[in-house]
Amino acid sequence: RLFGMFATVVRATIKGNLIVAATQGLLGGIIFSILGIEAAVLWGVLMAFLSLVPAVGSGLIWLPTSLYLLLSGEIWRGIVLILFGLFVIGLVDNLLRPILVGKDIKLPDYLVLLSTIGGIVLVGMNGFVIGPLIAALFVSCWSLLQDDALG
Repeated sequence: RLFGMFATVVRATIKGNLIVAATQGLLGGIIFSILGIEAAVLWGVLMAFLSLVPAVGSGLIWLPTSLYLLLSGEIWRGIVLILFGLFVIGLVDNLLRPILVGKDIKLPDYLVLLSTIGGIVLVGMNGFVIGPLIAALFVSCWSLLQDDALG
């Protein structure tokens, strides 16, 4: 049962990372297209790939682009991109990941979020996997102990 939970957590975390990356890339490509930035599809794909890299993320594309827009006199486009990047693209990770991972491993959203944050604080970017894994294994062990105690 513990091995099954381990496999489920790893699978859910990888699936969650891929869905979050695709969503961030899609949103980035859409806003680039709306703002008239050339090669929006290419930038969206790059954002998706970069969001898979721990500590880098899609901000490596949209932040310098927004700064370029601001410095080149395109103030409203730069501000729109910064706001969209911070409050839409950036929040996708924080909102979507706990929902996706928690649904598959049957942990409450708050526990997935707290264990992910705790994992990152304790062991760095590997905490994306390690935090929820430890929480899920703890809950599984607790459930096994309860089942044994109750008969």
